Amino acid sequence: MYPVVETFYSLQGEGAYSGTAAFFIRLAGCPVKCVYCDEARSWNMGEYPLKSSEELAAAAIAATAAKNTEVKTAIAIVTGGEPVIHNLAPLTAALQKCNIRTHLETSGTNPLTGEWDYIAFSPKRTMPPVDEYYKKSNEIKIVIETEDDFDFAEQQRILAGQYCTKLYLQPEWNNRVAVTSVIIDYIKRNPQWKLSLQIHKYLDIR
Repeated sequence: MYPVVETFYSLQGEGAYSGTAAFFIRLAGCPVKCVYCDEARSWNMGEYPLKSSEELAAAAIAATAAKNTEVKTAIAIVTGGEPVIHNLAPLTAALQKCNIRTHLETSGTNPLTGEWDYIAFSPKRTMPPVDEYYKKSNEIKIVIETEDDFDFAEQQRILAGQYCTKLYLQPEWNNRVAVTSVIIDYIKRNPQWKLSLQIHKYLDIR
C-alpha cells in the first residue's frame, strides 16, 4: 500500500522524455525537503490515502488505454516526494504485468527497489544519494539555483562516469529568469550537458 498524493495523465515536462505522454503516480513522503521544492505538499505521508499496486496499475490502464492503441507504449512515471523511501517492487511488478513502462524520478536517497525501464536521477547536495544510482540511472538532472550548483553538477558527472551520459541542467523555477541564460552559456562551454526546461509549467498543465 502506498500513500498517494495524486495520479494524473499528462506530458512529461523534463529531461529526455520531455513532451511524452505519461501517467504520473505521485507518492507522499520525502526526507530531502528542498527549499525550492514545488511539491512540498507531498512531504507528509500521513495526509494521503493508501492505495495498492493493483489499484494504481488499474488507474494507469484506465487513463492511458483510451488514448493509446497499443498499451505497451504507455508510460507510468513514479515520482514524489521521494518515491524510493517505499518498497516499489510490488508497484513496478503490477505495472509491467499490464505492459506499462516503468519510469522513476528520484534523488536516490534510499536503495533502489523495483524493476525500471527508465530512471531519471536528480541528486541533491543536502542528502548524498546511494552510490548504485550512478550506475543504474538513464539520465542525471541537476537543478541549478545558483552558480555554485555547477560545481556540484560536475562532481555528479564524474561520479557517473561512463555509466550515465544523458546529462541535464535545469533552472530552478523560481529563479529561472536569472539562471537560464547562465545555464545556456555554461552548456555552450560544456556541451556534454543539455538543457532541461519544465515545459509543463510554461504550458500551465499538470
